[in-house]
Amino acid sequence: MDNQDLEFNNRIPLEDLKNAVEAIKLELGKVIVGQQEFIELLIVALLADGHVLIEGVPGIAKTVTAKLFSKVLKTDFSRIQFTPDLMPSDVLGTSVLNMKTSDFEFHKGPIFSNIVLIDEINRAPAKTQAALFETMEERQATVDGTTYSFEAPFMVLATQNPIEQEGTYALPEAQLDRFIFKIKVDYPTLEDEIKIIQTHHDRKGEKPQTLIKPILNAQELAAYKTKIQSIVVEEKIIKYIAELVSKTRNHPHLYLGGSPRASISILNTVKAFAAINGRDFVTPEDVKKSLKPVLNHRIILTPEREMEGMSTENVIDMIVQSVEVPR
Repeated sequence: MDNQDLEFNNRIPLEDLKNAVEAIKLELGKVIVGQQEFIELLIVALLADGHVLIEGVPGIAKTVTAKLFSKVLKTDFSRIQFTPDLMPSDVLGTSVLNMKTSDFEFHKGPIFSNIVLIDEINRAPAKTQAALFETMEERQATVDGTTYSFEAPFMVLATQNPIEQEGTYALPEAQLDRFIFKIKVDYPTLEDEIKIIQTHHDRKGEKPQTLIKPILNAQELAAYKTKIQSIVVEEKIIKYIAELVSKTRNHPHLYLGGSPRASISILNTVKAFAAINGRDFVTPEDVKKSLKPVLNHRIILTPEREMEGMSTENVIDMIVQSVEVPR
């Protein structure tokens, strides 16, 4: 293949989108050290109109990163701390009697926002988790028989501690399936840890939120999301996605495989990956990039493999190697 074949002209103008994504990464880079992959996955999930589950031990800046991410968008933000005694009305809102009119008025809860950070989502009981099902899937809430729609964009960023930790509940599979990505955040490397300590020292008590400027507004974001829908996905790529997800359903190491919602999540995220890299077509590499964050929380290992210390990532790697990459 000569160089002329490698040159292509985008049918969809993506320069603005690519520049906006770079600007967001630079802005967050002022405060957040390392974590480039984490930030890129948050941006992709936003463009793919999905919710994100962020898992890691306490103290590794999961909440700070999610908060600062909301700051680069000119949209509303709210934060809900989940606790074992949290009620659905604490999330959705409640009807209050207006003494003047003798009518009940609905007071919206913190879920009625654009970017909603749910801290320690796996500390609340099942009843409160169930209140999130409708809001995350249909972007609306039904209270006392009345349905209230959410304004776009609507994105849930939920943090959870690893389930072995004290006082945590495992989230039901149906709820996990509503998150487009599960991002696992690890401890920083030694070099990054040194930078984290140094930048904290250099800030001299200044709050990190004050250093972040908004980059995108709701209208620009909506326009970029529309552009992404037009990204070219060839038939062989669609077949590749279907084969990979299908393999999870009859894999000997897996007790539960990916659902069709997982396949659609991969499709939506690969378009966003292509777009932020300035391409108007999807490559097999985009598919490989999105597999782990999309499938991680949707597939469940058999008890035997779990006891052997195998991880879902190991199985995803096996599946990728067993499926032929389209040329």
